[in-house]
Amino acid sequence: MSSEDSSNSLALNAIIGFLGLLLCLLLFGLFSRLIYPRMEHIRSASSHKLIGNIIQVAVLNGCGVRGVADKITAKLRKNGFDVVKTGNFHNFNMQHTTVIARRPDRSNAEKVARALGIAKSHVITESSHNYYLDATIVIGSDYKSLNLK
Repeated sequence: MSSEDSSNSLALNAIIGFLGLLLCLLLFGLFSRLIYPRMEHIRSASSHKLIGNIIQVAVLNGCGVRGVADKITAKLRKNGFDVVKTGNFHNFNMQHTTVIARRPDRSNAEKVARALGIAKSHVITESSHNYYLDATIVIGSDYKSLNLK
């Protein structure tokens, strides 16, 4: 065998090996998709039977005071609420802390408001099927009057 034949044979073996590895990866992906299908994140209409009494909330800082969302998150978690998101509101001009009900039934949002000492007049409803939360809390500059103990 000449050196040219051996280099061609080596290149051909490398290509076959690469294609074999690629085929193994594709088969692994196919079988893992069949064994572990994608989960749909759609909340059932009878969610109370699925998740129990857990109320899921988001806490947004609407007053601009650093760390206030973390304090309220700790208070809510201590009281059994599931805080799934914290962050900043789109502005820091909120005067009053507001609870936004994300479901047509406001009862869970009112429970959140009661836990923090927020008046029912500061609970509003903005429901949509796209929301997976029960309520969103937007912290206003009145945060010092909230029940954080």
